Amino acid sequence: MSNMRVRKRGEDIRKFILEHVEKHPHDVTNLTSEHFKITRQATNKHLRRLVYEKALTETGETRKRTYKLAPLVEWRKVYKVAPDLEEHVLWEKDISPVLQPLPENVMDIWHYGFTEMLNNAKDHSGAMEIAVRISKTAVNTKMTISDDGIGIFTKIQEAFHLPDQRYAILELAKGKLTTDPARHTGEGIFFSSRMFDHFAIGADKTYYGHKFGDESDWIMEWGPAGTSVMMELSNHTARRSEKIFDQYASADGDYGFNKTVVPVKLAQYGNDRLISRSQAKRVVARLELFKTILFDFSGVPTIGQAFADEIFRVFANEHKDISILPINANSEVHRMIMRVTQGGVPSPPVTAARPQES
Repeated sequence: MSNMRVRKRGEDIRKFILEHVEKHPHDVTNLTSEHFKITRQATNKHLRRLVYEKALTETGETRKRTYKLAPLVEWRKVYKVAPDLEEHVLWEKDISPVLQPLPENVMDIWHYGFTEMLNNAKDHSGAMEIAVRISKTAVNTKMTISDDGIGIFTKIQEAFHLPDQRYAILELAKGKLTTDPARHTGEGIFFSSRMFDHFAIGADKTYYGHKFGDESDWIMEWGPAGTSVMMELSNHTARRSEKIFDQYASADGDYGFNKTVVPVKLAQYGNDRLISRSQAKRVVARLELFKTILFDFSGVPTIGQAFADEIFRVFANEHKDISILPINANSEVHRMIMRVTQGGVPSPPVTAARPQES
């Protein structure tokens, strides 16, 4: 084997280790050995090199050794909220230098996410301070933007007179939601959640998360006060921000934000079924703002006749200029939709994909 091929194979092995060590801190040696059909001793040479290069840290002895990605950058700064706190200035002065060097497409995504989320915290939270924390490894970068103001879900709940904070999360997931329409389009959180590998908001004892390529958003309990936004992205992703914007434009050549994906499961509480018209009306609220709506039924086992009828017959008939389509519906959900429409809604396969995120 030529020296070039040997060097390329070594690079592939070390890249594999770095990409898998977070999920396999205890058995990355076995995983790598099996994947490349090499001995544990050969794998250990690559692990020792990564430790020497400070890309990994190790703890423990011999077979009980644990490996983790080493932080190349750990940075944190607290900003006082004031009229002269401008997100583009902070980006140029503080954030961009900390993130560098990263590919241009990756920096573009970070620029969008940071400026949008900082602007939201500054304008909407009523906070006194905003803290930004950045942690960068050889594989990915994580940023957290936290404020000590009113929680974002409480703010939305109060502004739109919603009966529960869960509906605030559902509205955020749809997009085009803002409590200050004169100054904000309501697109920042929606598109940021689609650009990053992992995007999450913790506020008001609630944690809302979205993972790139995942077919379901999720909600968990959260502890701290204020609002924290977490964004995580691979340092080597080929993703481009303009591609994400294009995926949510309509097919008629209008490049505005005209397509949305509605995670229907967010309207469901625990084991409750989605059966009523009132539940469906919450799901379709504000959707007249879009030209194309994909109702994502991932994780929804059944729906009631009234629920399906309100969305796919009543709402559809009242908005004939809007294209609506159920995706990721199991056979039972699909059958109920077809029952109320009598074939009027385009028939999807039992499972269909979201817009292709790339």
